[in-house]
Amino acid sequence: MKPIYSILVPAYNEQEVLDIFYETMKKHMDPLKEPYEIIFVNDGSKDNTALILANIAKRDKNVKVINFSRNFGQQAAELAALTYAKGDACIIMDCDLQDPPEVAVQMIGKWKEGYEIVHGKRKKRKGETFFKKATAHMYYRFLRKITNMDIPTDTGEFKLYDRKAVNAILSLPEHNRYLRGLATWVGFKQTSISFDRPERRAGVTKWTLKKMIKLAEDGILANSSYPLFLSIKAGIAFGIMSLIAFITFIVLVCCGINLPLAAWLFPTVVLLAGFTLVMNGFSNVYIGRIYDEVKGRPNFIVGDTINIE
Repeated sequence: MKPIYSILVPAYNEQEVLDIFYETMKKHMDPLKEPYEIIFVNDGSKDNTALILANIAKRDKNVKVINFSRNFGQQAAELAALTYAKGDACIIMDCDLQDPPEVAVQMIGKWKEGYEIVHGKRKKRKGETFFKKATAHMYYRFLRKITNMDIPTDTGEFKLYDRKAVNAILSLPEHNRYLRGLATWVGFKQTSISFDRPERRAGVTKWTLKKMIKLAEDGILANSSYPLFLSIKAGIAFGIMSLIAFITFIVLVCCGINLPLAAWLFPTVVLLAGFTLVMNGFSNVYIGRIYDEVKGRPNFIVGDTINIE
C-alpha cells in the first residue's frame, strides 16, 4: 500500500537514540490508522547506526534505510530522503527527539487543512548554549533581511512538505541546495507550528561550529547576492577613509608640519590592497560555487538500501 506520509530522518552516529525515536514515532503515527513510511538516511556513520537501522528495518517493513557510501552532510541526507520518499506528505525531522513526534502529527493536521508546507517554529531551545542560540537568532534575522524571501525566523529543518513542494524542490538543478531557503522560495500555501524544543534524549549534538558555519554560508550564498555588494560598500568606505587621511595630511602640511613620503604612501597602499583583497575574496567564493555547479557531481552516493524498491 502506498504510504500517505513519509517521515524522513537523517542520522549520523546516532546509535543511542535510534530505537527510542522509532518506538516514539510509531506510537504517535499508528493511531492515525493511515499508511506511512519512515526513511532513515545513514550519513556515513562510524558507530553502530547502520546495524541498528538494519535490525529495525528487519522487524518493520515500513522502515526503509539508505546507507551513504560516506558522510555527505545533512543537506545531502535530506535530499536523498526526499528523492526516495513515496508519501503525499513528507516530514523531515531529527532522530534525537528534539523535533517532537507530537508536533509532526500536528503538522499533518495542518496539511489536511490545505497547507502545503508547514514549518516547525522553535519558541525555546533547551539544552543549547547561549552562544548557539544567540548566533542562530542573529543569523536567521540577517538572512531574512538580505534575501528577497520571507524565510520564517527560528525555524530549522523540521518541516512538512506536500508532494507538490517536494517535486518542485527536486526539479531544481542547483548543486548547493539550502532546503530551509528553498522551502520558502518554491512558494505554495505555508504556515508554522510553534513548539518548545526539548533537550536531546541521548547522545551529543553533531553540529560542530564548523558545520554551523558551513550551513550559514550555504544559506547566504545560495539565496542572496548581498556579499557581492559588500565590495562596493567597502570600496566606498575605503575611499572616504583615504579622503579623510589626505585632507588631514594637507591640513598638517599647511600648519607647517612636514610629513615624510612614507606617511602619504602607507595608508594609500594599505587601503588599496585591502579593497582589492575584499573584492577578490568575494569573487572567488562565487567562482567556487560556479565550479561546483559545472562539475555536476551528485549530491550523494548510495551504498545500499533496505526495504526500498
